[in-house]
Amino acid sequence: MRGRRGDRMTINIQEHMAINVCPGPIRPIRQISDYFPRRGPGPEGGGGGFGEAPAHLGPLALAPPAALLGATTPEDGAEVDSYDSDDTTALGTLEFDLLYDQASCTLHCSILRAKGLKPMDFNGLADPYVKLHLLPGACKANKLKTKTQRNTLNPVWNEDLTYSGITDDDITHKVLRISVCDEDKLSHNEFIGEIRVPLRRLKPSQKKHFNICLERQVPLASPSSMSVALRGISCYLKELEQVEQGPGLLEERGRILLSLSYSSRRRGLLVGIVRCAHLAAMDVNGYSDPYVKTYLRPDVDKKSKHKTCVKKKTLNPEFNEEFFYEMELSTLASKTLEVTVWDYDIGKSNDFIGGVALGLGARREARKHWSDCLQQPDAALERWHTLTSQLPPAAGALPSA
Repeated sequence: MRGRRGDRMTINIQEHMAINVCPGPIRPIRQISDYFPRRGPGPEGGGGGFGEAPAHLGPLALAPPAALLGATTPEDGAEVDSYDSDDTTALGTLEFDLLYDQASCTLHCSILRAKGLKPMDFNGLADPYVKLHLLPGACKANKLKTKTQRNTLNPVWNEDLTYSGITDDDITHKVLRISVCDEDKLSHNEFIGEIRVPLRRLKPSQKKHFNICLERQVPLASPSSMSVALRGISCYLKELEQVEQGPGLLEERGRILLSLSYSSRRRGLLVGIVRCAHLAAMDVNGYSDPYVKTYLRPDVDKKSKHKTCVKKKTLNPEFNEEFFYEMELSTLASKTLEVTVWDYDIGKSNDFIGGVALGLGARREARKHWSDCLQQPDAALERWHTLTSQLPPAAGALPSA
């Protein structure tokens, strides 16, 4: 339809409804009713089943709205990630090895290299380092850290970091968090990405190799999470740790290796304080001056206290000291051994680092260690125990009959 310049072109309603207005070239269609399939008696009636499209329509007319707009729909049963794939892979990959030595109760972490890390500095590079944490647990008590590699997005560390005092119980329920961060001397260190490995994936004495893409940390639900980036990665990890531990769990403050043996000849209990590992830092220099105290409860005469010497400026002290409690084996069954670790300070009160109680009223490894000592006289039994921020309330009381 043509008109003179300046005249308004008019299209009647019949012509307007006969135009395919889908994106792409405008194509006339035969009937507007082709967009509304009819239910009919069958081919004889000239209509197909409800929802069947006519065979003469082109692909464009049959395309669903999502396809016309360029959207993609996930396959049935596929999990939809909350992050774009490009956003995840842009953080980089980390290559490392893990080995659990069951005989020595150690977890060996070999941090090898990273590739394609996200640039964090103005020069388009980063100063990356790796931090390890065992969850659940206190960040300060079990943090291990590699050296910093300067001005690179493909750092090579080849460093071995070792956790001592790892028991089979830890392997079943703990998770190793591996965080890659960017060191900034003028401001707070920045978080790049992390990987979480459940320790139950490891088999004793078998090295397992990993090469995994880093992931972003899911933002915290608390209102204070809005300022996490400004407060730095240390505050972020501390707050996240509190969320993951939950209100009913005690904070872990390190590990202690104890030796128990009931001597039939001397008629008493030998308690060996062997060493501690990954203690919480209590001093401003990042260390502690730890010593260990032991009590045998109930202590009516207040004569059961023993104390080791103080080890200066360390979080992994070795004591190798032994204490003796003269007592009959039958009486020992109703006792509880209380072991506490303290940080020695000059001119003020000593700081409590952590403690554990062993007895028939204790839980898990503490109860089993005490029970095995009573059942196996004259056998020296060494076990690792987790130090907590307070003694378990049920440790000093025997279970009701």
